[in-house]
Parts: sequence; C-alpha cells; structure tokens
Amino acid sequence: MITRKRLAVGACGLLAALAVGLFPASATAADEPTAKEPPKVDLVLDVSGSMRANDIDGQTRMAAAKQAFNEVIDAVPAEVRLGIRTLGADYPGDDRALGCKDTKQLYAVGPLDRTEAKTAVATLAPTGWTPIGPALLGAAQDLEGGNGSKRIVLITDGEDTCAPLDPCEVARDIAAKGIHLVIDTLGLVPDAKTRAQLTCIAEATGGTYTSVQHKADLSSRVKQLVDRAADPVVNPVATEGAKQCTGAPQLKAGLYSDRETFGEHRWYRVDVLPGQELRASVSIGADRAVNNDYGVLLRATTVHGREIVRGSEAGDGRTDVLSTGLRYPKAEIDGADSDDKPVPETVCLQVSNSFSAPASVKTTPGMPVELTIDVVDGPDEASDVAAFGLGRGWWLLAVLALAGLLAGLVWGWISRWRISVWRTN
Repeated sequence: MITRKRLAVGACGLLAALAVGLFPASATAADEPTAKEPPKVDLVLDVSGSMRANDIDGQTRMAAAKQAFNEVIDAVPAEVRLGIRTLGADYPGDDRALGCKDTKQLYAVGPLDRTEAKTAVATLAPTGWTPIGPALLGAAQDLEGGNGSKRIVLITDGEDTCAPLDPCEVARDIAAKGIHLVIDTLGLVPDAKTRAQLTCIAEATGGTYTSVQHKADLSSRVKQLVDRAADPVVNPVATEGAKQCTGAPQLKAGLYSDRETFGEHRWYRVDVLPGQELRASVSIGADRAVNNDYGVLLRATTVHGREIVRGSEAGDGRTDVLSTGLRYPKAEIDGADSDDKPVPETVCLQVSNSFSAPASVKTTPGMPVELTIDVVDGPDEASDVAAFGLGRGWWLLAVLALAGLLAGLVWGWISRWRISVWRTN
C-alpha cells in the first residue's frame, strides 16, 4: 500500500515537471494580474534671482529649499519614481527670450539614487528669470508614458515673468489632455499676485496650493505630496452649495469641493436610510490673511429646520485649515415589514464660517471648502453609546463613575462606624 502511494506521488511529480517544461512561465503569465505601475513625481524648483532673499527662518529662500529637498529625498518611498526640474537656474542675463527658455531636467524621473540627487541639488545657486509656464511644459514631458499616478510639485517665490505664455493656461491644457497629471504649488513668502497665480495653476488640475513661511512647513508639505503620489487620494468633485436647504445639491458618499465667502452659510442634502449612519466633515482653508478669532460650523437638520446634531471648531491667530465633523445614526424602524422598501430621510447639512479679513484683503473668490460625506451601516445595537457622540471610551467614564460611587459609599460607612465606636468608648 505504501509502495503504491509513493509511486503515485512520484508520477504526479514527473507530470508536473513535464508540464513546466512544455508550458513555460511565459505561457501562464497572461493569467497573472498586471503589476501596478510606479507613481511618478517631478519636483520643479524656482532658482531665479529672487531666491536670494533672506526671509525664511534666518536663511535665504534657496538655502531653505535645498535643506527641505534633502529631507524629502531621504524620505521618498521606494516605489516612487522621482525627478527634479529647475527654472531660472542657468541664464543670469537680461535677454528675455533666453531667460524664458531657462528650464532643464536636473535629475531624470526614475528610481532614486539619493546621493546623486542631493549632489545635483547642492550645485544650485539663484540665477535668473522665472519661466513657470515653460517649466510646467517640460515637467509634463518628463512624466510622459505609463498609466501610474503623476504629480508635479512646483516650488516658487514669485509669479511667472515670461507672459504671454500664461502658466495657468498651460495647466489647463495639461488637464485637458486627460493624462491624470496633478500639479501642486507651494509659494515661498508669496505676495497676492503670486498666490493668485499659483492657486489658479493648482485648481486647473485638481491640485493644492500652500503658502509657506517656514522651512519646516516646506519640508513637511512636500513630503506629504510625494506620499500622496505613492498612495493616491480621490480628487474632490466640484459642487456649489445653496443658500437654503430647499434646492441644495444632493450629495452621495464622496469628497466634494466648494468655495465660501467670509461669514457665508451654504447648504447641501444627503439621504440616510433607516439603520445607516451619516458621517460628515468639513475643512475650510484660509488661503489669505484673516483676522484673529474665527470658527467653522457643520449642522445637520431636518428639512423642516429642526437641528439634529452639530460639530464646530474655533481658533485664533494664523491658520491654514480649520476642520470639524459630525455623526448622525438613523435608527431602524421597529416592526417594519422586510418586504417594504425603506424610505430615506433627507438630512440638510449647513456649512458656516465666521472668518473675517482686513479691508485690504479681497473676499472673492471665496475660501476653499472640502466636504467629506460617508454613509455607513449604523451601530449593531441601540446601546452603542458611541452613536450618540460619546465615542468608544464611554465605558471608561462609566467605570470611573461607578468606582467613585462605591468608594464614597465605603468611606461613608467607615466614617459612621468610627464615629459610633468613638461615642461608645
């Protein structure tokens, strides 16, 4: 019996070996899933003459950018294909035609040699013009090919000096090609014109704009953007809130973007079925100078105006983003027939802000708003106190309260016993 089993095993092994020989791996490769293409990131750095300004934490803008680049290069995920492009790094003269062609690929997009990339960055010195439009066109060419995520991160301290090639139009043309390339912009100590131009470039491709005043902010933000390329996030869907719940846009689970002027209220609508829980959060970006003391409010109400739940956050001083959120679980209907189609409840979401700005600051366009909507299955049991906003740590509070009550009772009994003994003696 044992001999027969051994013969069978040997025969199976022989057949397997013949199969491998007759049908090589290439024949079965088509059945395997295609490997995910690595993400690509091109860092575009302004090396124009204005980068000599000494106003970032006691350093020149160029020195701060170099140090931030070194930190970013050390932290780049292994799967990211990184490149570096410069603008204004080579031509120091006054010939506009030559100055507006001054952009080159400093480090080709590909697997990263950290030492080589740092060495290339170390050679840079503030030199010439600010040809942002041509640099974006060059960066788009650097990232050509493949279906993986692609991202340009532009770091500059000034607006483009090479019009009529408008960099905002360049960004729109890149977006129109449908190659899923996102441009993020960072302004180093920017003025109003620079901020407006960089915001336009970023918004044209679904990217983000960030104002940078400190070296640590530059390093951390670029790291975030590189990590985002390695782990792409969903781009928000543009929407426009209404002035009241009636006629407000109907939103489903997802990420949405809008704009809201100072002190404005905007409304949105979400349908929630019995047994589901609505989770919503909102972030408002202060993309310009604002006065101290501000807040953001997110309210969930019925269509008749009765408030269900709210979330709010306030602050003072300089801020970039202010966020808050809420949860609303809709209970199951007791005794409902399983054959009946459940009727959703329309929840009205109000987003309000109490930002204000100095008279010299423009109030239009409104500040960027990002609204996240999620509708999930509600708590399994009605006793889940987390559903009422107390979080999952409610049991700890209950234990502490019970322990305090028992301790008080025991101490009271001991005190009465001691007094009774004292009176007896």
